[in-house]
This record gives sequence, C-alpha cells and structure tokens, in this order.
Amino acid sequence: MVALKLQRIGDDIGVILPKEALDALGLGEGGTVYVSEAPHDAPAASSDTQYQRQLEAAREIMQRRRDVLHVLAQ
Repeated sequence: MVALKLQRIGDDIGVILPKEALDALGLGEGGTVYVSEAPHDAPAASSDTQYQRQLEAAREIMQRRRDVLHVLAQ
C-alpha cells in the first residue's frame, strides 16, 4: 500500500503519484486513473478500463433488476 498526500496544485487539490506507484499501475503521463468508493473499505484506484465497464454494467443491471434483488435479499 502506498500513502499519498493531497497537495494544492493551482486552485485544485491533487495527488502526486510516486514512480513506484505509476509503474505498479502501468500508468504514465496522460494515463487515466479511476477512483471508486468501496463499501467497508478504503477508496480503490484502478487504471483498468475493462473493470470500469464491468462495474458500470453491474450498476445498470442492479438498477433494472432492483425488485428481483430485493426479493432475493430477504
């Protein structure tokens, strides 16, 4: 796990990723990082666009089938 410190960058707040973190995530300048809040856990970051597409598809299915999921949860 890498601890990242928030820093002011102009009018915004940003995070500087150390080289080790960039290498581990397979990222470089111009890359995209997705941040999501995982329940009961710390925020997670991912550069995997396939993961992001799967997550969005799951959210859409859960929204459409909300009534079914509610019955199954009982």
